[in-house]
Amino acid sequence: MNDHQNKAVYIRQVDMAALAGTPDSERASVRLIDRDSGGATAQISYIRTPPGGGSPRGIHTHEVDQHFYIISGTMQFNVDGDEFEGGPGSLVYFPAKVPHQNWNAGTEPTVHLAINTPLPPEGKPLGTVAS
Repeated sequence: MNDHQNKAVYIRQVDMAALAGTPDSERASVRLIDRDSGGATAQISYIRTPPGGGSPRGIHTHEVDQHFYIISGTMQFNVDGDEFEGGPGSLVYFPAKVPHQNWNAGTEPTVHLAINTPLPPEGKPLGTVAS
């Protein structure tokens, strides 16, 4: 394998051109690794959430653990009925099957990595609306 091929396997770049094509008023997500791109143990996405935006499904659960690493902005969370806020450098943990929601109550977009482990089940939606 040559150096260019190694980079494609080992280094995942956020497609900033794809993000630039999404209006700042809309949530934008770029998948960095998943089952389709060679991921065997995790699914990782780079997500930009505009002010007023948040979890598309509202309060929901996952079959897998989910972690958010906040890169910029501030995000609010509801995890099993407890509300709190996280800013840059925060790692937020949502255990599997625990109802949760996130939203941006600020005036600037938030950017975070969403890390799902283990890899979500093939063919199933990542989140399920909590009842």
